Amino acid sequence: MLEGIIRESIGKKGTKALRRDGYLIANIYGKGLENIHAAFKDNEYIRTVRNKDTLAFPIKVGAKEMNVVVQSYEAHPLTGKLLHVDLMVAQSGVLTHYHVPVVPHGDAIGLKNKGLVNLSKSRLRVKATIENVPNSINVDIAKMDVGDSMLVRDIARIDNVTFTDADRVSVLSIIKAK
Repeated sequence: MLEGIIRESIGKKGTKALRRDGYLIANIYGKGLENIHAAFKDNEYIRTVRNKDTLAFPIKVGAKEMNVVVQSYEAHPLTGKLLHVDLMVAQSGVLTHYHVPVVPHGDAIGLKNKGLVNLSKSRLRVKATIENVPNSINVDIAKMDVGDSMLVRDIARIDNVTFTDADRVSVLSIIKAK
């Protein structure tokens, strides 16, 4: 379980001091809950997020334990170091938006014809309760050739999950290698 601290000072000076000490700044929020300004050790946060099995993962801030989902993050433009992360509390029974990763499966015909898989949307936005949200959206690309693309409307529907991206948005395609 990832453990963090509650930030007393949310100003620029306190934030810079925490970052200098190796902390990642985080805001934790949820529907009907009071916002929590927290900080996590940078390396522990990255290790936890990379090794998680599900979309939601447990954290402990102060005396509170909760399951959270990463909603957004901010990274330094040059170094790529994480600066800030927004975490949403995964409340059971509450219908809300989540970003679910897209995972292509299979060997496309187009790969044998000198093509490449171009993943245009690595995460799709869905609306569901946390109990119904899949850990990933698996897309079968075995029958795709060079020039083919898969749109949001072509992805198999999941029970109790609504895709909120437009139907005409391209998720992935097989492009010609240059």
